[in-house]
Amino acid sequence: MAISTNAFLIDSPNEFEKAALEIFQFQALHNPVYKKYLELLKCNPESVTSTSQIPFLPVEFYKTHEVRARSQEERVKTKTFSSSGTSGQEVSKHFVEDISVYEKSFRKGFELFYGPVKDFCVLALLPSYLEREGSSLVYMMDTLIKDSGHPQSGFYLHNHDQLFNVLTELKAAGNKTILIGVTYALLDFAESHPIDFPQLIVMETGGMKGKREEMIRADVHEKLKKGFGVSHIHSEYGMTELLSQAYSKGDGIFQTPPWMKIIIHQQHDLFSEAGEGQTGVISVIDLANIYSCSFITTQDVGRKHADGSFEVLGRTDFSDVRGCNLMIS
Repeated sequence: MAISTNAFLIDSPNEFEKAALEIFQFQALHNPVYKKYLELLKCNPESVTSTSQIPFLPVEFYKTHEVRARSQEERVKTKTFSSSGTSGQEVSKHFVEDISVYEKSFRKGFELFYGPVKDFCVLALLPSYLEREGSSLVYMMDTLIKDSGHPQSGFYLHNHDQLFNVLTELKAAGNKTILIGVTYALLDFAESHPIDFPQLIVMETGGMKGKREEMIRADVHEKLKKGFGVSHIHSEYGMTELLSQAYSKGDGIFQTPPWMKIIIHQQHDLFSEAGEGQTGVISVIDLANIYSCSFITTQDVGRKHADGSFEVLGRTDFSDVRGCNLMIS
């Protein structure tokens, strides 16, 4: 479907609306899980004329069903991504039919917010992701590391001494550098190897992963700012079930690329939008997700601002939310 590439050319709300409705009609017809979900909601796709009328699929379905928008005959499973989970816990699986769409999405998204990746040395401190199979974040970072072409770009597991030495060299050379890390690992590094590198872009993602006690974002960012000698902490917002990312350049305020949009739904009724500035469940329209589902309700609680930016405030329990238990067995 041409829209999988055309989505990246969107530059107006009208174009987004048109593309989203086209993708909705495509997925309502060709995604069996989504089609069944719409039937159970008694939603006739032909009656949907606005994105505000589109039902969002709860993200838990990726744990219990194959959420795919291609027939058995058309399927070309190029890559399967899976979420992290504790022992015995069910994990989400995202069957990516065209890996080039994911690559285009994260490359264009990164460039939109930070400029050409070849201008950076890209460092990734992602131990919990590297220690398991199927991480979409590791795939993204591996590609960006290669795209950067910098000889010192690379992954770090627990080798903090080496990372400190590399950062010291990059600082001395005046090299544009980005360090993306899982939050707990960045905190561990900042505590054991503090460095004053004001030009460094420090980007946190993924949270504590059960490795450290949960903290409020402001406290996390204060510790990281002090430990790295920077004035702002950046953040990345993405997930296994999506093919696009939102970025924050500070204060936990995220912006999306033009082919991605955030909707805030009322916490106990996923079919009603929350008012501007109100707290609710984060739902995502990701137009890159053409062969899966582009309309997903997450497990995150957030708040949206008038300019389209948003904050992530925590997690929610879906057990009592209307609409989430349909089809889940």
